[in-house]
Amino acid sequence: MHLTNSVKKAAAQTNAEAGPAATGSPAVQAPVAVPTYLEQTYWWAYLHPRGVSFFERQWLVNLILWGNYVTLRDAAFAELDDLTVGKVLQVACVYGDFTVKLAQRLAPGTRLDVVDVAPVQLDNLRRKIGTQSAVSLHHQDSADLAFADQSYDCVVVFFLLHEQPAHARARTIREALRVTRRGGKIVIVDYHQPARLNPFRYIMLPVLKLLEPYALDMWFNDISTWLPADAKPASVEKRVYFGGLYQKVVVTL
Repeated sequence: MHLTNSVKKAAAQTNAEAGPAATGSPAVQAPVAVPTYLEQTYWWAYLHPRGVSFFERQWLVNLILWGNYVTLRDAAFAELDDLTVGKVLQVACVYGDFTVKLAQRLAPGTRLDVVDVAPVQLDNLRRKIGTQSAVSLHHQDSADLAFADQSYDCVVVFFLLHEQPAHARARTIREALRVTRRGGKIVIVDYHQPARLNPFRYIMLPVLKLLEPYALDMWFNDISTWLPADAKPASVEKRVYFGGLYQKVVVTL
């Protein structure tokens, strides 16, 4: 499926209107192009303004995750409970209250940066966070972050990797590792291959094949598959949820 002319026009207009001040970053950054795979595969969900308006519903986000949104969200947040002060990076915007709740969960003095490659997603998130001064938005590609090495205490990647082809997924993980300080952690929540007796295994298989062409990579490969060959984390821990349909992976450096 290819991006229609009207969608391309809308995306281009949003790009033109979103400057450094709009993203909350004072630095002048080079233009960030929307990846071809995102334009061709997910334009209807993440790039078209009508798609953003449609999916920005808390009940719908929870329905898509079969009622597990709060469980998975809070499982990710729990990994930050021991962070008293520091910097947290959220890689990609998330529909629903994820970022708002994350900012509220963090200890006073902790900074939260959020990156996304789609300006329309940053605009949508900006409306949700309002005047929360501890949150900064940045127009960046997860596969090519502009941040310095070891500049974050924790990086959170919530349901992004299954939407990326393998090459982009590997680069996103490499970048997450690069910007995380020693002793910090990367928290990944995403799909996982469910148990054979889980009925949702047979419901989700055709759904993912139709709508999420890269997601089955998460079923048939461990996330550690995409870790860089030279990566030497202190630990990699995994926990599965809802009969194995979802997973949380915590990489500690």
